[in-house]
Amino acid sequence: MSRIQHDSFRSKVMSADEAASFITHGDNVGFSGFTGAGYPKLIPGALAARIRAAHDAGEPFQIGCWTGASTAPELDGALAEVDGIRYRMPYQSDPIMRSKINAGVSDYNDIHLSHSGPMVRAEVLSPLDVAVVEVAGINADGEGIPSSSVGNNVIYLEKAEKIILEVNAWQSEDLLGMHDLYYGFALPPHRREVDILAPGDRIGQTTYRIDASKVVAVVETELPDRNTPFKPADSISEAIAAHYLDFLANEVKHDRLPKNLLPLQSGVGNVANAVLAGLLAGPFENLTSYTEVIQDGMVDLIDSGKLTVASATAFSLSPDYAHRMNDEAKKYRKNIILRPQELSNHPEMIRRLGVLACNGMIEADIYGNVNSTHIMGSKLQNGIGGSADFTRNAYISAFVTPSTAKGGAISAIVPMVSHHDHTEHDVQVLITEQGLADMRGLAPRKRAKAIIDNCAHPDYKPLLADYFERAQKTANSQHTPHDLRESLSWHVRFLETGTMKPAS
Repeated sequence: MSRIQHDSFRSKVMSADEAASFITHGDNVGFSGFTGAGYPKLIPGALAARIRAAHDAGEPFQIGCWTGASTAPELDGALAEVDGIRYRMPYQSDPIMRSKINAGVSDYNDIHLSHSGPMVRAEVLSPLDVAVVEVAGINADGEGIPSSSVGNNVIYLEKAEKIILEVNAWQSEDLLGMHDLYYGFALPPHRREVDILAPGDRIGQTTYRIDASKVVAVVETELPDRNTPFKPADSISEAIAAHYLDFLANEVKHDRLPKNLLPLQSGVGNVANAVLAGLLAGPFENLTSYTEVIQDGMVDLIDSGKLTVASATAFSLSPDYAHRMNDEAKKYRKNIILRPQELSNHPEMIRRLGVLACNGMIEADIYGNVNSTHIMGSKLQNGIGGSADFTRNAYISAFVTPSTAKGGAISAIVPMVSHHDHTEHDVQVLITEQGLADMRGLAPRKRAKAIIDNCAHPDYKPLLADYFERAQKTANSQHTPHDLRESLSWHVRFLETGTMKPAS
């Protein structure tokens, strides 16, 4: 049975090559997609082929590429490889895209995920020319059935001058009913309160509103999301998770958290999955989550009965779990809600619900400032994503990382971060496999002692303690003492010698 149940949309079915012809040089294109889920599977490749042909003919052809967050090689990688992206926002994680950004070929605007939708709505960015959005189907009323991510799709469909739809029969039809698509967003002074009082509250509808007059092409596909298997938990990620879970248990013991905690948020990766695995084996019951992505561990927690509801904007599942979700989407609809990222990352929602945020970082300094985006000050890794949306507004904000990288050549705890993403004012807890520093209520110098004593690797702890002692003697103030001649010397030493460790 066709997934396209509306005559107007059926009449616009065509090939991906034909559909891609509606995108021209200089266009801003809003693509669906968030962490490798729900991105268009065919149009980006067809567009990349057109761009390559134009460049071979000596003609310019680049676009502005807007998404929800990261996508997949078939989108970011394909378009970046042919130098087809002049501007990228709000987040990426593709190695080819990253290399083009760091080489200066593509401009990248690293935007908080909760800010990107309102900026599109206000047309702070240039007008949106084309929206390319994957759906699981089009119903008889001409509304789109969302697929495995929502991201910025609501605002892209609303603001684009032209719409291209990919109707993907791989996506489960049973996803219908899992989504909560809110259409009450407005710009100041017309904003209203959003009536979400618990992670499981629903305030919107289950399908996309689509203006059929703007739809220029419909492409049928049956291709899976590009899902990446997670690495097995190692001893370092398990140690970090154990420190975090012990911290949460201690907060419950001292009546600072309820026995079922508060809504959980976690970044993507080994440590996040180790935390979720720890929760599966731990004492906490009736858990909830208000986060960005649904990961494997959350599905396991739902199956165990320990997690009652998970609210997010997309799936970020391994291949096995993605197929499992497709097969059993109907079962999970009562526990999982997928919303626009303007809601999943909404600062006021995060603050009101008292979310417990736990995100990864590249490095932190001795005063608790965090760098989560740049290697050695200048080289972009991925982007800030939604980490700051949650960090600044969380009830408790934690950052996690192994204490060293590159086989011990890099310390994750440094005198001063080489790039600031999260300031000491927002970071409350730092955790490495070495231990945990609870910095709530501590003045800067006491924060430094807690971080050095608890989080630094033994190879670097004496060096950090020595720097801190000497900085107190040479700094122009004792509030946050730094020796500015040395504060970034560790990074300089790594770039010159390949290690942060001084010559012996």
